[in-house]
Amino acid sequence: MKKGLALLFLGFCIVHTTVAQGIPYGEVLSNSELSNYLNDTVKNKLQQNGSIDDATLAAYFRSAFKERYFYNWETAESRFKDYAQRYPEAKAYHTARALDHLEKFPSQVQWKLPFNYKNGEPVDAYALRHLARQHKMVDIGYYYFYQNKDEASLNYFTEQMASLNSALSEGKYETIADGNGIYEAFRSGYRILNWLHLHNLFLGQPGYSDAEQLTTIATLLQHARHLYQQNQEFQSGNHQTRGLSALAMVAILLRDFKGADQWYQHAMKLLKMHLEREINPDGFQFERTIHYHISDIGTYFYVYQLAKKSGVDIDPEWENKLKSLFTTLTKVAYPDKSAPVFSDDTDAPWAEKNDISGAMTLGYLLFEAPEMGHFASDKLSTKFYWTASEKQLKTLEQIASRAPKYPSLAFKDTGYYIMRQGWDKNDQMLVISAGLDPDKPDHQHGDMLGVQAMANAQVILPNYQVRYSLKDLELFKNSMTKNVALVDDQLQGKNYTSNKGGSGFGKFKNLPHPKTIAFETSSDLDVFIGSHDGFENLGVTYSRQVIFIKDAGFWIVKDNFNAEDSHDYKQVWQGHYSLEESPDLLRSTFEDGSGLDILQLHKTDTVGSHGKRGKQWQVVTKSGSKDFQFITVLFPFETYDARIDEASQAKNLNGWVINDSRWETDNPESISMSKENVSIFFNVKQLKSGATKIEFDQVLDVLLKVEDNNFEIIPLSNKKASAKVFKNGLVQIVKLRIADLNKNKE
Repeated sequence: MKKGLALLFLGFCIVHTTVAQGIPYGEVLSNSELSNYLNDTVKNKLQQNGSIDDATLAAYFRSAFKERYFYNWETAESRFKDYAQRYPEAKAYHTARALDHLEKFPSQVQWKLPFNYKNGEPVDAYALRHLARQHKMVDIGYYYFYQNKDEASLNYFTEQMASLNSALSEGKYETIADGNGIYEAFRSGYRILNWLHLHNLFLGQPGYSDAEQLTTIATLLQHARHLYQQNQEFQSGNHQTRGLSALAMVAILLRDFKGADQWYQHAMKLLKMHLEREINPDGFQFERTIHYHISDIGTYFYVYQLAKKSGVDIDPEWENKLKSLFTTLTKVAYPDKSAPVFSDDTDAPWAEKNDISGAMTLGYLLFEAPEMGHFASDKLSTKFYWTASEKQLKTLEQIASRAPKYPSLAFKDTGYYIMRQGWDKNDQMLVISAGLDPDKPDHQHGDMLGVQAMANAQVILPNYQVRYSLKDLELFKNSMTKNVALVDDQLQGKNYTSNKGGSGFGKFKNLPHPKTIAFETSSDLDVFIGSHDGFENLGVTYSRQVIFIKDAGFWIVKDNFNAEDSHDYKQVWQGHYSLEESPDLLRSTFEDGSGLDILQLHKTDTVGSHGKRGKQWQVVTKSGSKDFQFITVLFPFETYDARIDEASQAKNLNGWVINDSRWETDNPESISMSKENVSIFFNVKQLKSGATKIEFDQVLDVLLKVEDNNFEIIPLSNKKASAKVFKNGLVQIVKLRIADLNKNKE
């Protein structure tokens, strides 16, 4: 008998009051007790002379897992060979992670802080939480096969599981109340997921004895019972969904035990509530991040895939909601098939976009939609390879691919607004963040009305992924690393607090409340207008307009500040810029010669350059003003000769000229941009050209198009306005609505 298994039996002296109370959740369940909790059908089938021996019970569950798990464990070795051939780069990755875990923790590890690594250094809360999830135990499982089935790796798994059971028996583990609970739903759920994978991977191995197999099953049952007991009520967030997903999986795989059907129904009921409440009507996961959106896809995918494999019924609404999660990723994707960085995206710290190919490959696997195939890879991620059947793997050999046709669009519930030129690789796209989750904004950043943009296959205005364990998490969550407007020295995120467990995660108690005033799109022009209350404590009202002139391929960002007292008003722009023409012009260029020009149309005072972690940002400031407007052109260029000519006084932006309109304005501070018969004016109340005069009922930003003596006037600053057009002695009153952008839509 192995040492770990022997230690485990030390905790098996507990006497449960009655079997009728069900599988224990706060105590270790012994192998000898397992048969007591089998349903009558299975018990009667397996009993011989009134009892069931370990060999019979273990053989029964090996047969059950062969039919119920994602793949037949009898093919594990051949499947691993296929895995190693498909993912040759994975060997170094898994080996490094396995050795890291083996070198840091003994198999008989402690489960309550404080304690030290094997090298004597203290284990922190972040590391403990990852130990609790047992992610790297999967790497140790692969290491077993990479090392020609070195049984030490298998023993390490069984002994570390045994150490947790011993800790449970002795009460020497972190509790949920401590903030780092070992049996908290998220950590326990991930641990179950990883241990199920290892159990199936090892089932055909001679070193994985009948007793050890049953110990794993008993431990999984105890974990599931604890998840059921501690998650009776709905709790918002991915922590509970991860636990419920694991509970449903155990209930499907071990449905031979009394109460498992109740676990399944309960888990599916609450998961459905999460789908209904946490997938917004617009299809975006409520925490507003790509990371947690994809995490939810995985959470629901495991249950959906396993239930389908095992012939267990699933509510049809599951399929529709699950499909919507994939569709959302196609809508928000950049033209290069990646996705923007939203708030707490954490897969690749400091990365400026998200890889969604793995998630979209899952979507194609389930639904075989060509629009999903456009983003999919010909192979699954290493994590999900093991969940696919042979038939599903073959579907990835010939993926049907078709680029989506989604135009500019809004996620109105979540608060993301997409301005899209098209789906060619070099096309342009900009995203505006204008949402605040009312229930759980924990993962949101100080980026209200912030923008991100891609052009010419480059992220020209980036946001950055984060990592909770890094000391400067607060910096990268707040406004100085976003493309936003600021007042004085105040950032948007206020009252930052770290979590109770000390793992590094932190959140803002206060963030601005956004208001979307308008979002209208057409084939020629997109317009967003929004405001937030983030500077009202300073006596400053603020709004931002973003205008996309599609034919010329540039954006105009207008930031409006109004106050009774003087303030310093700022724009923050992410990226590496040269400042020789600053503050009027900032320029960044990329390795292929493309770039971005940021041109100020109103005079500003200074530009400051700042940076951290290899990232940089510029802060453009207008000092000591009561009211001010930044009117800023974001002008991507593909080659150097397509840039804004910094030496020219007359700026020509792909055919649009600045302050060279045939229309006279009543305001010397107004700005115009004109091309042929179309003009955009900022801050005008009156326009005059020859015998024609246009008077507005308020100071406006407007688009004016004149064609065959007909006027088309669209306000770009609010929805309700009117104009008087004086022409040839006649007066015409025109009601103006920004929604008129859509009048020619089908």
